[in-house]
Amino acid sequence: MRDRIRLGLVGLGRMGRFHAANLAGRIPQAELVRIVDADESIAHENADRLGGIEWSTSYDDLLDDPEIEAVIVASPTPLHAEMAEAAAAAGKHVFCEKPISLDLGRTYEVIEAVRSAGVKMQVGFHRRFDPDYRAAKQRIAAGEAGEVYIFRTSLRDMRSPGFDYIRGSGGFFADVTLHDFDTARWMIGEIEEVTAFGAVLSDPGFEEVGDIDNAIVNLRFATGALGVIDNSRVAGYGYECSSEIMGSRATLRIDNHRRISVQTLTPDRMCQDYVSDFVERFADAYRAEMEHFLTALREDRDPEVTGADAAAAFVLAQAADRSYREGRTISLKRKEQDGEIFYEEVG
Repeated sequence: MRDRIRLGLVGLGRMGRFHAANLAGRIPQAELVRIVDADESIAHENADRLGGIEWSTSYDDLLDDPEIEAVIVASPTPLHAEMAEAAAAAGKHVFCEKPISLDLGRTYEVIEAVRSAGVKMQVGFHRRFDPDYRAAKQRIAAGEAGEVYIFRTSLRDMRSPGFDYIRGSGGFFADVTLHDFDTARWMIGEIEEVTAFGAVLSDPGFEEVGDIDNAIVNLRFATGALGVIDNSRVAGYGYECSSEIMGSRATLRIDNHRRISVQTLTPDRMCQDYVSDFVERFADAYRAEMEHFLTALREDRDPEVTGADAAAAFVLAQAADRSYREGRTISLKRKEQDGEIFYEEVG
């Protein structure tokens, strides 16, 4: 490979624009050479903003470029699987935003296509690359927390993204809770039981599109540890992603959702600011996950976050949805294939 890895990016929505800005100016080992979006005005505007790089409305233009070594798939979710497969077939490595697909069968097909093509794929679970979460993970692995008893995490959006988005999001658990399931597996270990409770509390429009706006998910890990996830699309006060791991030796808390660590104290009141969204909170993590992907390509090793991780999180999301709709606990079993863990629901 060259000193810098040549990349193409497809999909210039919010995440695509953020990744493109990182790759074009903040990651020295990356050379973003082409961006693609179906909307010509969006593709042209972003190419100008990024310094005049090549742009197109055709994904084939990106795939047909022999100089491009890897593709960033940041397109709408229904296109992820098809575009990831096409990139692999063209011999290009793939970074794919989550989820790979809203169909588990298609997810497995993409994993197999990537494996058969002999290319590498990383999935966008950015929390694994956040400095705070990585530090906590390292402390758990080093035994500083001791035996883990309880894992708790909150993921709350300030406001809903809108019903047009929600209709195609795959449902609350696949869209919102997916990152929490991956974090739980990565930090604590494999999961054996999922029990989910959901509700429509802020707007009947959520029920009209077949979704919910708040949820609680209880977990039982294979180690016997317990987990609690709380999620909301409508927290109002700001964006929050916080976690706590309670162990026999220590409790670890991750709570970095502030722009500045300054408290304003006045009579009878204390004020503290909050970030407004996930991009602001995890800016460093999004850059770090791309740096990790490029390093893995250069060193010819598998990325830390694989397609199997994406499939496992999606199975857990499906189990949560089924638990919520059927009012019961869903048990899971695991199987190992090619050194990776895959999940299946039981019953």
